Amino acid sequence: MFTLDSRHIYRVPQWDVHDWLAHGFGTRLSDIPALIGRLATVKQIHSADCVVAGGRIGVLGQADALVENTPGTAIAVKTADCIPILLVDPKLRVVAAVHAGWRGTAARIAENALATMRGRFGTDPAGVEAAIGPGIGECCYEVGPEVAEQFGRTGRVRLDLASISRTQLEAAGLDPGRIYVSGLCTMCNADEFHSFRRDREEAGRMYSFIGLR
Repeated sequence: MFTLDSRHIYRVPQWDVHDWLAHGFGTRLSDIPALIGRLATVKQIHSADCVVAGGRIGVLGQADALVENTPGTAIAVKTADCIPILLVDPKLRVVAAVHAGWRGTAARIAENALATMRGRFGTDPAGVEAAIGPGIGECCYEVGPEVAEQFGRTGRVRLDLASISRTQLEAAGLDPGRIYVSGLCTMCNADEFHSFRRDREEAGRMYSFIGLR
């Protein structure tokens, strides 16, 4: 279970042991950019592309995941139903932030972020910890046949994107006991979260961030 702090940010209590790590899943009541001075994001395009921030800040091109190992900066993705995923390599102190909508999930964006961590920094997936944040739940996410077929299903179905991401991370080598899932549905909880499916063009966006202090 994630915990909500006084700034209206959800945190992973298991990560409190990493005193060098800053992280959080924002809500509609939090202001992550104002809290985090040096922040890197991307223009999200529902892809499987990943960029290495390398200490840079601002908008670092078009992609849907960022990887960082530079102290003093944070990386973030924005969501309003899509699934935010944060990854931590505690041994090498490498982190990633992932934006996983249905297209990114079908393209295995979380696995690509892991591959980037491994290729650039030598991360062993077996030592990585993951947090899957608030997003639209299976309770509210009904999709048509064209989306369902991307996940090997037929007809109109309800998708559990968080569960699919968890399965993909396990297949990539993560320890199931080190994958933490919020279980929070953005569409159900209007007081806390923005939801594009619920609010359409009036929906705002929530930041999920991670970085090295």
